[in-house]
Amino acid sequence: MPKLVNRLFLLIALSTLLAGCSLLSPQPDLVIPTPPPATPELLIANEAGELVTDPVSDVVPTVDPAVERLISEVSQQQLMAYVRQLEGFGTRNAFSDTQSETFGIGAARRWIFNEFVRVGNGRLNVEFQDFPLSYAGYVADQSNVVATLPGKGGGDGVIVIMAHYDSRPPDVTDGFSRSTGANDNGSGVALLLETARVMSSRDWNQTVVFLATSAEEQGSFGARYFAENAFLDGKNVISVLNYDTVGGRLGIPQSVRLFAVDFLTSVHGALGRYYEYVGGLYLPTFPVTIFDALDREGRWGDHREFVAVGFPAIRLVESIEDPDLINSNRDTWSLIDYSYLQRMVQLNVAVAANLAGGPYQPAPPLITPMAEPGAFLLTWSVAPDAAGYAISFRPSGSAYYPAFRYVKANHAGNVALTGLDPNVTYAVSIAALNAQGLIGGFSTEQLIGPGSASTGTVAGDSPQP
Repeated sequence: MPKLVNRLFLLIALSTLLAGCSLLSPQPDLVIPTPPPATPELLIANEAGELVTDPVSDVVPTVDPAVERLISEVSQQQLMAYVRQLEGFGTRNAFSDTQSETFGIGAARRWIFNEFVRVGNGRLNVEFQDFPLSYAGYVADQSNVVATLPGKGGGDGVIVIMAHYDSRPPDVTDGFSRSTGANDNGSGVALLLETARVMSSRDWNQTVVFLATSAEEQGSFGARYFAENAFLDGKNVISVLNYDTVGGRLGIPQSVRLFAVDFLTSVHGALGRYYEYVGGLYLPTFPVTIFDALDREGRWGDHREFVAVGFPAIRLVESIEDPDLINSNRDTWSLIDYSYLQRMVQLNVAVAANLAGGPYQPAPPLITPMAEPGAFLLTWSVAPDAAGYAISFRPSGSAYYPAFRYVKANHAGNVALTGLDPNVTYAVSIAALNAQGLIGGFSTEQLIGPGSASTGTVAGDSPQP
């Protein structure tokens, strides 16, 4: 264990260094033109084109009918069948039988592998990722199941949608006793499989990885193995969505909890803000409640391993948990509300489709204060697949996006915005939109205004005043 701790400390230090070098954020290979000097004149031309002041655009984020059709294909019957099958393996404990075809974690992971192949429409590359587990004097070989839907666009971004498939009885090393694990976390694996089924029907710009991890119950060992190797391999993981205990029960609030650490200043918070915004576009009656924390107090989830190496990662969990069901054989398929679980999957599909199908996440714009108080010049390179851009001036203490400023692609790249409060510190970012209204990921936020250390400070990467 000391070696693992030392390795993780090294990875955290490396990820911090690389983040400061902008190696963990998507960076298109484009030259950003130098902005002109601050001036009260608002009609200036430079390499980005003629300056546009306070643009108005009809290219705005909207519900894409193609994504809406995918959402409508999510099946309660499929979800119920997945969860019942997973419960039917008796236990999925990390130390349970690996040879039986009907009982234990080995049978479960082979079934998950084959289901990904079956639902993948010939588009999924499915493989086992093997790793050793040593815990409390017990040793067992483990396997993550990794199903990759390769991106067809020009970007190299990777979106990870994940859920752990192992379960546990009260004794975490007991591989013999029954351990149903229907909601925790058969529901998350069902979400993975159903999302893979509907998203594999078409191509996406970015790569989507559906990751079913093992040994979460002992300490998120499978997620750690995947995250550390993705980091060391230089994978451009732009988003990690972790679903754990998402099945719901009859009578609980029709909403979902989202946990993102350091919400106001981190890349995890930016992902959480994006998730809440896009979810609200597609499923406004199934809202996202945000919590500024890594996880529930005293609990953990697989996403923490991605946070540790610097990848943007959040956790999604049902609105209210029943403590009497946790690691109990009362956690059965019959208690899950499959209408609730269906909406969870639909929410995931909406967010993943925008992240994977929208334009590439842009680099941060160059921001120059202008002579007029509350006026700023933003300069950036316009992507060829962008129909427009959303520009966010988020007051640094606000958890959610404000009303965006929008600009069409043919006016973008050299934009002056006026009327902002000169006494407010803003976190500024931009995101590209395509012609169907899909919105890609936002650029890294930059702090501007009186509360920032200096104009252009990257939120989350520099000390706050």
